[in-house]
Amino acid sequence: MIDCPSPNFDERALPVTMLVLHYTGMADAAAAIDWLTNPAAKVSSHYVVTEDGQVLRLVDESKRAWHAGRSHWRGLTDINSASIGIEIVNPGHDHGYRPFPEEQMAALLPLVADIVTRHGIAPSNVVGHSDIAPTRKVDPGELFDWERLARHRLALARPRDRLADPHWTPGGFLIALERFGYDVADGPAAVRAFQRRFRPETIDGIADGECRAILLSLLLDRERGSAR
Repeated sequence: MIDCPSPNFDERALPVTMLVLHYTGMADAAAAIDWLTNPAAKVSSHYVVTEDGQVLRLVDESKRAWHAGRSHWRGLTDINSASIGIEIVNPGHDHGYRPFPEEQMAALLPLVADIVTRHGIAPSNVVGHSDIAPTRKVDPGELFDWERLARHRLALARPRDRLADPHWTPGGFLIALERFGYDVADGPAAVRAFQRRFRPETIDGIADGECRAILLSLLLDRERGSAR
């Protein structure tokens, strides 16, 4: 753990119940760290994980880092107050998006495990920036290995077994998606965010039978208490 303090933080107004994962979306780690620690930027995160597996601490977890921006999840809108933010170094979709290397994922995994254990964060509240801000953000993106986190019970797994299409209308799908946690004010954007997270091979903003079946399974798991 390397301390690299950022001045961009303030006091929390809520207890920590969420973990938000981002990619940096900048040319390299140095540029991202410079930006996240620049007072003029007015952005920060609690941690940065570089591609070679270094972990930098920018803001103490007791403080409110400025990483989520305008966002929403399960009724919460002050996500910064309720969350820990991790920036994962990756150039992102605008600068040559690429898979996250093994060294990086190997460093991220114990960091996430430590955070969710200490704060009692449910797997369903380990989310991507795109989940909480679907009209503005696409990170950490479709190449991020959510399944690896899910295998360690650190995030929700994509349902794959005994899927059944409930044949919801497009409006019915959005009602169910809102019930799950998403802001559905922009329907296609919310659907794309859901696809990016749970069905990344096709991200088109159209809620097809597979999307409906995946969402139904997630909701049923939550009702049964097997997913929180």
